Amino acid sequence: MTETTAYAGIFTSSFLAATILPAQSEAGLALLISSGTHSVILLVFFASLGNTLGAVVNWYLGRGLETFKSGKWFPVGERQLERAGKWYGRFGHWSLLLSWVPIIGDPITV
Repeated sequence: MTETTAYAGIFTSSFLAATILPAQSEAGLALLISSGTHSVILLVFFASLGNTLGAVVNWYLGRGLETFKSGKWFPVGERQLERAGKWYGRFGHWSLLLSWVPIIGDPITV
């Protein structure tokens, strides 16, 4: 694997893992670090950059989510969205401690 491919791959993997898409980047990062053929500093940099930008995408998705709530294709109903808003208002920041949990973590961050 070339240097560019490794760094692009860990960036992409980390970006996807930080969005609502189901992906895991930790195993890839651990594998690349343990191979000893790539700069650990650059691997961690690109993984961090991918995670940060993926989180920004989630933030924008969550921020603009309500503009689509009247669409027929929208995955949750008005009542469910209102209930989620109340739930977040009650548990808010504490719920983000569960953001690492597979399957439920990414939707919580949105």
